[in-house]
Amino acid sequence: MGYAQLVIGPAGSGKSTYCSSLHQHCETLGRSIHIVNLDPAAENFDYPVAVDIRELINLEDVMEEFGLGPNGALMHCMEYPLYFHTVWTLYDLFLLYPESLIHIIRELEDSLDDWLTEELDNYLDDDYLVFDCPGQIELFSHVPVLKNFVEHLQRKNFNVCAVYLLDSQFITDVTKFISGCMASLSAMIQLELPHVNLLSKMDLVTDKRHLEDYLTPEPVTLLAELNKRMGPQFLKLNKALMELVDEYSMVSFIPLDLRKETSIQYVLAQIDNAIQYGEDADVKIRDFDPEDADE
Repeated sequence: MGYAQLVIGPAGSGKSTYCSSLHQHCETLGRSIHIVNLDPAAENFDYPVAVDIRELINLEDVMEEFGLGPNGALMHCMEYPLYFHTVWTLYDLFLLYPESLIHIIRELEDSLDDWLTEELDNYLDDDYLVFDCPGQIELFSHVPVLKNFVEHLQRKNFNVCAVYLLDSQFITDVTKFISGCMASLSAMIQLELPHVNLLSKMDLVTDKRHLEDYLTPEPVTLLAELNKRMGPQFLKLNKALMELVDEYSMVSFIPLDLRKETSIQYVLAQIDNAIQYGEDADVKIRDFDPEDADE
């Protein structure tokens, strides 16, 4: 039985930083994990890369094949707000260009099984893999490529958990909180995996008391605030959204402060519990000398 984390979330939410900190934490504990890069646009890593998707397909090659430049990508993204709203840097604009993204998805789906099978054969049944995914929300909200990827892992006898990161700086008011919840819920439904949501970059939060309203939300208070910010035509929708978040407890967030080992340790414990890590291990029995036992 193998174990895996699928680290997802919007661009800039701290996925690679989380993977790096997790690797350092496990290295300190003497625990073996392997980080897999699934981002074809990645360049620099703060962790040792065990498997790299860029060996299968490289974004720069796609850009060259289609003859795309920064100006063309920028203009196209401005014409398509659906893509533009997730843009954080100019480099992300390249990745968000539809033709490039579609090409990457097709290449992944065509070559995924052979490539993944070959790479996973290098690891033992009880290995622990962490997949650092791209930050385009389409990949885990409605495009099937990551869903197919997860199903392949499960066929290879891996227990998989989705780890969804959301920047704590994003949670500044109730509208953004609901937006983050819905994005997380969309990924949860699409991937059909045990799911752990993390509020990342807690070390940058100056007023943590403000975030407590969203870590332990009061539905009545949040609904009243939401209704103030939106028009009366959204009253029923607002109520339905708050009931979905509250009554079914489908979306909750764990704060992650990478400066604190206890925070990383707690998050890892929650994920290990979700994928039943170590439950199939043999029970360790200590042998006692019969003479000692008599004493």
